[in-house]
Amino acid sequence: MSSPLRRIRQGSGKNDNASGAGEQMPVDLGQMKKVRIRDIWKHEEHEFTPWLASEENFGKLADALGLELQVEGVEVPVGPFSADILAKDNSENFVIVENQFGKTDHDHLGKVLTYAATLDASAVVWIAERFTNEHRKAIEWLNDHTSEGLGLYAVELVLWQIDNSKPAIQYNVLSSPSEIVKQAMAVKSGGPITEGRKLQLDFWTMFREALLERKIVSSAQTPRPQYWFDVALGRSNIHLSNIADTYNGRIGVRVYIGNKIADMALPQLEAQRSTIEQEIGEPLQWNPNPDTKDKVILLDRKVDLNDRSKWPEYVSWLAERVGKFKKAFEPRVKKLILSQGEGPEPSA
Repeated sequence: MSSPLRRIRQGSGKNDNASGAGEQMPVDLGQMKKVRIRDIWKHEEHEFTPWLASEENFGKLADALGLELQVEGVEVPVGPFSADILAKDNSENFVIVENQFGKTDHDHLGKVLTYAATLDASAVVWIAERFTNEHRKAIEWLNDHTSEGLGLYAVELVLWQIDNSKPAIQYNVLSSPSEIVKQAMAVKSGGPITEGRKLQLDFWTMFREALLERKIVSSAQTPRPQYWFDVALGRSNIHLSNIADTYNGRIGVRVYIGNKIADMALPQLEAQRSTIEQEIGEPLQWNPNPDTKDKVILLDRKVDLNDRSKWPEYVSWLAERVGKFKKAFEPRVKKLILSQGEGPEPSA
């Protein structure tokens, strides 16, 4: 008597194709190829740098780096030279971005170090089409041997095209400060670390891990021993600012609107209050401190941050709200009209 397995095999035959694909349909795939940077931007200073410095494009670079950055200036004078882009991180430290078409060279390596020293920058981002092994090793060596107050990033810029499609940009971060070094930089920039600030650092470290594990954000800032932890919303002067208030025992998420745009942005968002609260599923506090120049839209709750056994529940609650806030506010923030004659941000 045949075994069941043998009978199954014997039964396999021409009928097996009945439930299969039969004749295989041809698959039409496109051809992916690299595009030279100069085929898109003819001039680095006059075309590429302004393009990169725009809010949407610079935000994509910041995401690739895992940093929260805001452009302060373009072609900023530094002695006889000019830094391509001068930005600030969320601790108001200077970050320099230096672009280069083609292959890296000693001239640009010297420039990035000169700019860092002159402007006392906390980070330098060197972007090029191709890094030589020597320059990549130089950046890695500097990250290992310079002070914890300076981080260097080597970023390879690649343009891809499928058949005749529009080119798409890719940032390959070849070298960056280690997470340990970035955290040390963050702690150092915040001054002496007290017991309360150490608690905040540990809480934000757990929170950051939850955001990334749940894919709520693709990248997140390095945790710092401070009251807040920011998440970008795609435009300058407005972001999600999460809070861990050890003094009053509260955690929460808030849309933080800087005073430069608050008078224009807040009314546009308040006009959609009912819909936004329906999407989030909870009532929010709109402008709870009307006398301040910066404005917030807040959702918070009472907690006991000294009881670390409750942190997993606190972190889960906060991460879930961040996801809802991001989903509700990010597309609306991109459509805000923030100056005379300005239209909404173009769709990505």
